[in-house]
Amino acid sequence: MEKTAIPAVQIEKLIGTTPLSPTENYFSYKDNLIGSLLAIFGHLVISIALNLQKYSHIRLAGSKDPRAYFKTKTWWLGLFLMILGEAAVFSSYAFAPLSLIVPLSAVSLIASSIIGIIFIKEKWKPKEFLRRYILSFIGCGLTIIGTYLLITFGPNSHEKMTGENIVKHLVSWPFLLYMLVEILAFCFLLYYYKQKNVNYMIIILLLVALLGSTTVVTVKALAGMIMVSIQGSMQLGYPIFYIMFVCMVATAIAQASFLSQASQLYDSALIASVNYILSTSLAISAGAVFYVDFRNEDALHLCMFALGCLIAFLGVFLITRNRKKTKAFEPYVAINSMPGVLNMHDNGSTIQPDFGNSFSYGALQSNDSLSEIYMPATLPVETEEAAAASPPYKISEHDKSE
Repeated sequence: MEKTAIPAVQIEKLIGTTPLSPTENYFSYKDNLIGSLLAIFGHLVISIALNLQKYSHIRLAGSKDPRAYFKTKTWWLGLFLMILGEAAVFSSYAFAPLSLIVPLSAVSLIASSIIGIIFIKEKWKPKEFLRRYILSFIGCGLTIIGTYLLITFGPNSHEKMTGENIVKHLVSWPFLLYMLVEILAFCFLLYYYKQKNVNYMIIILLLVALLGSTTVVTVKALAGMIMVSIQGSMQLGYPIFYIMFVCMVATAIAQASFLSQASQLYDSALIASVNYILSTSLAISAGAVFYVDFRNEDALHLCMFALGCLIAFLGVFLITRNRKKTKAFEPYVAINSMPGVLNMHDNGSTIQPDFGNSFSYGALQSNDSLSEIYMPATLPVETEEAAAASPPYKISEHDKSE
């Protein structure tokens, strides 16, 4: 018996982890539940806030109210809810592992889909309504099932986010190798996007996902260090805290810039689904490498967690697949809109080609005012001196030769 016990002790010392006691296991699952609920609440509030701000803009655009959008109560309510939701999501990283919190952002897509259906002004018959939104309902159901599997079989590794632990993870060789591969991939994609003008959606969103994986790692570190500081052990004096803060702000701004560029080229619904899949996959990989989220998990939990991710991915794809593609308004001149002009094409095709969302060739200038467009034409008035100087008629070259 003693010979079999010695190797087990040696293995535990080599791994550096000890099995959790029942009390510690209970509190770890409790922390997972608290973090998951905070993340779900935060993403739900963020979705409501975005729709409130959008409603404020639409309401002002459809009325004669001269006020700016930031002077309305609806917009300020949306901003307050946005800050509240972001604070809840930020706090959730202090309780639960990174790989568990990141996939829960699908809740915002579910909420946006439901809010969009509720606030639709059109009246549908039951059969038409079911046929129009069947994919949204199926997608919401699949996403809820995937979220349940993620929470139930998510990683259960917990570690105090002290400055020493974060530095230890930061200089570990698996994370250094991971960061090397990520930096090389980012530079390669950025070169093709900026120098070769290869603006495929997958390239832009891969850049966003690579930056996002760094953002969530820094957010987890900052939230954990703040939580440890609140518990009594001050961590704000470590330089790593401010390094993580700068990295978080820089990568978040870069993400917003690339997403803005992608939204000008592609449909927002397609961007939402592809960005969720890519960002979640790379963020889970970053959490597994940096924080070693899955070090104590068995094969069953790993397989069920991967299944939950796949189901959530499919649900998000179906939700965004059902949305109508909105096309930006681009004025053009149609042949059938000009009275008195013979129309050689009965279908009323446009004179200028339509280039989608671009305001280049084929579009009217948007800065023309109505007074300039509909200003009556005036004939030039010649003075008597100018009339005397010029000949009364013009002799063409043909007449001279004759």
